Amino acid sequence: MKEQVEKALADIRPALQADGGDIELIDVVDGIVQVRLQGACAGCPMSQLTLTNGVERHL
Repeated sequence: MKEQVEKALADIRPALQADGGDIELIDVVDGIVQVRLQGACAGCPMSQLTLTNGVERHL
């Protein structure tokens, strides 16, 4: 599962970096993925949408 998550993050990372942000995988435990939004994404009001439509959709 961790490799699948890393691939999903790699797919969306360029879009996040283009907006001055990034995403880091913290851990995957029992199917629960923990990530950290960085840079401009950390305080962005659209961060939940990024997670839902970006990361979760790829998984």
